[in-house]
Amino acid sequence: MKLRVLFPSLAIFLILLLAARPATARFHELPAAAAAKTVFSKRDSWVERTLQTMSLPEKVGQMIVASIEGRFKGDDDRDYQLLSRLSAEGKIGGIMFLKGDAFGAGLLANHFQSLASIPLLISADMERGLAMRLRGATEFPPSMALAATGNPELGYEMARVIAREARSIGIHQNYAPTVDLNINPANPVINTRSFGDSIPLALSMSAAIVDGLQSNGVLATAKHFPGHGDVTIDSHLALPVLAADRQRLMNYELRPFRAAIDQGIMSIMVGHLAVPKLTGTLEPATVSKTIVTDLLRNELGFSGLIVTDALNMKALYNGNNEQEIAVKAIQAGNDILLFPPDPERTHVAVLSAVENGLVSEKQINESVRRILLVKQWLGLDSKKLVDITRLQDHIGQPHDLRLAEKIAENAVTLLRDDRRLLPLRRESTGSVLNIILQDKAENQSGSAYMEKLGREFTAVHLRLDPASDSLAYRNAAELASRSSAIILTTYIQVFSGSGTLRLSEKQRQFIHSLPSILPPEKPLILVSFGTPYLHDAFPEIGTSLCAYSSNEHSESSVVKVLKGTLKPGGRLPVLRHDRSP
Repeated sequence: MKLRVLFPSLAIFLILLLAARPATARFHELPAAAAAKTVFSKRDSWVERTLQTMSLPEKVGQMIVASIEGRFKGDDDRDYQLLSRLSAEGKIGGIMFLKGDAFGAGLLANHFQSLASIPLLISADMERGLAMRLRGATEFPPSMALAATGNPELGYEMARVIAREARSIGIHQNYAPTVDLNINPANPVINTRSFGDSIPLALSMSAAIVDGLQSNGVLATAKHFPGHGDVTIDSHLALPVLAADRQRLMNYELRPFRAAIDQGIMSIMVGHLAVPKLTGTLEPATVSKTIVTDLLRNELGFSGLIVTDALNMKALYNGNNEQEIAVKAIQAGNDILLFPPDPERTHVAVLSAVENGLVSEKQINESVRRILLVKQWLGLDSKKLVDITRLQDHIGQPHDLRLAEKIAENAVTLLRDDRRLLPLRRESTGSVLNIILQDKAENQSGSAYMEKLGREFTAVHLRLDPASDSLAYRNAAELASRSSAIILTTYIQVFSGSGTLRLSEKQRQFIHSLPSILPPEKPLILVSFGTPYLHDAFPEIGTSLCAYSSNEHSESSVVKVLKGTLKPGGRLPVLRHDRSP
């Protein structure tokens, strides 16, 4: 049987009416210097002087952010050589770091900055901290785990650490927070990256993150406008469609964006999703003037930087249309083209569009002025290089790791414990069977968790993945019948590009079968190190824990709950949805 998600007819109404948390006042008032309306309304002498001396090709270059791995591979690396030349020629205005290491990224940041006549805006997607991209930094749990703590102070402190670590290696912009309201349990790309589906909770957590970033010198970026939470397709793979009408958007999806704008957020990222009831077409929001200019810029009054989502994603890019989508994105009103497949071809396309009258130079000037104002606010006009000789003093510090641990501990949510099985009693005979269920074959998720569990209990471990055969399931059932307790540990994450978050049919059937083949007194516990939506799919399992994350702190926190040294105090940040197994 397939796992089906059923939406009650009043689901939207209930979420709007009940909202899982009481309304919370704005977390902190942002300093005036960090408020977008203040920054983008002023006339700065460095900005105006720089803008007047720039050629049209240089102006277009400011609107392009290229990507590179955050590691130094040597002077002969092709990407290194390309970005070095584009930086020196003024054909890019920024760089986004992909995976790498903190020291290597710092070296690259200084190198590219030294070549650029106008400072580069350097960015990364750091939703879960700098360690999400660069080794050596502090890794935090995802947004839904933070929301489960119910504590915006922890969000502010987390964002403050992210900002400090980022600036220490020359990163100025974080593509976070994700303010999409994840109303759809089957969402394959947002899910635990969201603060949940409660408007008040999302607003309070988002405000804390924005404040923590911008008060400490890093641009926050709310994404994915106009809202990516109620879709079932991953935009890395194909074009999602948001079926909401204008009234629904105004009352729900747009609420976190409007609040962020009021707070003074400096940047907003537009998502690759169609909103046909708003635009009348299946045109992606990224290239829609109706959404980017008419709605975001004019109606909502956003004065800051508008950034596209990555232009190499398949919701927009088909392998041959990079120049077309770049021009359309500029015509729609975006200021920054993020991660184009070929930044030099993109530069040629936009420059040609301006020269041929398809895009006005006035519009280019307005975007470049905003970009330069941001760079001036960041202090890049006076200091664009960073000192990486003492990098170890700024990232991955013990107190920062303790903060990540505290968030993970406070996030663990006990969804139900019908027979009061927790903490798990240590039986004098038999062993605990830990069955790891994962959605990827040959994945070593849970190795550290198994070790930690083994220190506290006599434990046997086995894995069931999509490649497991019938014999593996028979062996698992046999072991379960002979064990003193069974823990079903799920590593069903929502990784961008995965396209799925579901267990296989065999895995689901196995979970459903266990309560009927085991004695009713035998402890059976479901643990999720990822999406919380799995729990309602298996109501027959009476004890259920969710940690929202598979990082080391989340794993340690669950072990503490199992052994009784930590009381799970997290609260589910999403409303419960009806399921059918």
